[in-house]
Amino acid sequence: MDAGAGSDRRPGRVAGGCLGGCWGAFRRSPYFAASVMAVLIAAMAGLFAGSYTYAFANPTPRRISTAVTGVPESQVKRAQFVAGMEKALGASLVLHHYDTFAQAKTAIEEQQAFAILREPGEGRAAPRLYVSSASGASVAQVFTTSAPRVGASIGVPIAVTDIHPLQKGDPRGLTIFYVSLAAVILGFVGAMQLTAHAGSLRPVEHVAFIAVYAMLGAFAIASIVDWGLGAIRLPFAESWAILALTMFTSGMVSTMFTTLIGRWAILPTWGLLVVIGNPSSGGAVSWPLLPSLFGLIGRWLPPGASVNAQHTAVYFGDHQHAYPFLVLAAWALGATAVFWVRTHPGILRRRNAETT
Repeated sequence: MDAGAGSDRRPGRVAGGCLGGCWGAFRRSPYFAASVMAVLIAAMAGLFAGSYTYAFANPTPRRISTAVTGVPESQVKRAQFVAGMEKALGASLVLHHYDTFAQAKTAIEEQQAFAILREPGEGRAAPRLYVSSASGASVAQVFTTSAPRVGASIGVPIAVTDIHPLQKGDPRGLTIFYVSLAAVILGFVGAMQLTAHAGSLRPVEHVAFIAVYAMLGAFAIASIVDWGLGAIRLPFAESWAILALTMFTSGMVSTMFTTLIGRWAILPTWGLLVVIGNPSSGGAVSWPLLPSLFGLIGRWLPPGASVNAQHTAVYFGDHQHAYPFLVLAAWALGATAVFWVRTHPGILRRRNAETT
């Protein structure tokens, strides 16, 4: 009996029991959650830096839609210019022919083209390239620096004109990105704080308060940027509505994830809206210059839809599209529906009755 009892206290068994007990105690302590959060925050920091560096560090065009008008004096010279531009840009120019310059300019305003190559004629002795900084400052800059150099190499001087310049207070075209970024981040941070400090609100009250702070926050952003700083002239009512819808959508996306996975909701919220959504929004770097994956998915995410709607409102107000508003509305309604289904008292009672 004594020998058997002594064999149960062998060093290996004691060490194993201690290890298991220590691990169990660690799992039950606050140190476990704190350690997990430390690792996750480090990973999120790396992903955040990596996604922004991947998108912005070396923007390179891939396919740039370009309008062409007129008949070239030499098809060979046009082909040489296009080939030279594609080599200089490291991208292909997708040429769209228009009968008149007015039609080509409309394509710019509809954001279907980023530049116009206008051939000689109507008193013009040389071709001219028209760019639109408002359509994409980074794309326009690449065209402006490359076109004269390529024209000189083939013996055809190319003059460059910016037909849609950016506003003076926004020379780099980043203000729209910043205001949209503020709306996205404050939208989901506000929802998380609302859950933490007013978790007893009924579902309809929770949604209502997100709508309230979205309206107030959007007004604060627009008024400070426009009236306070004069950084950019906004079509105030439309810009306010876009920012409010952006904040509400971000808040409801965060609320949806909180409803689904609880305290870990920051992970998918941050990943969707910040790590992926903001770099792919086209606000800091135009979509044609983003990596192909970001350029493809950016239009389908709330940050990209917000930048798209705001950019069109500010610079191409007569050509606003429904698409970005539909994207924001789809995310907002979908997230609200998930939250409502998961938290509505009547649905919860029926669900509990079914399980019991």
